[in-house]
Amino acid sequence: MTPDRAAPPGAADTSVPRKRLILDNRVVPILPRHVRLHHDSGRGRWVMLAPERIIEPNAIALDVLQLCDGQRDVAAIAEVLASSYDAPRAEILADITELLQDLADRGYIKDNRSRDPI
Repeated sequence: MTPDRAAPPGAADTSVPRKRLILDNRVVPILPRHVRLHHDSGRGRWVMLAPERIIEPNAIALDVLQLCDGQRDVAAIAEVLASSYDAPRAEILADITELLQDLADRGYIKDNRSRDPI
């Protein structure tokens, strides 16, 4: 939040900075409680629902997000996708790490190994 913009009503307290999650292949990604993946059957599409946000992931991001079940680590997700897409595992790992890091920086992914109740 920049100093010249007021927080919207009900927004989380940003006075305490959130610890940044650094993605590596041992992280076990999961959506935090305030974010969920939802199929909008009326429009025939998948969306991520977050407070005051609706994000429409593309097909590849959706494949990644559906594997973020809190059980698989990033390396296992890359293995599944490399097999599904018949692509080099290292390339898939680099791509999904970048995607998940961006989502984690926005607060849409957390590490299920942590005890932080975010």
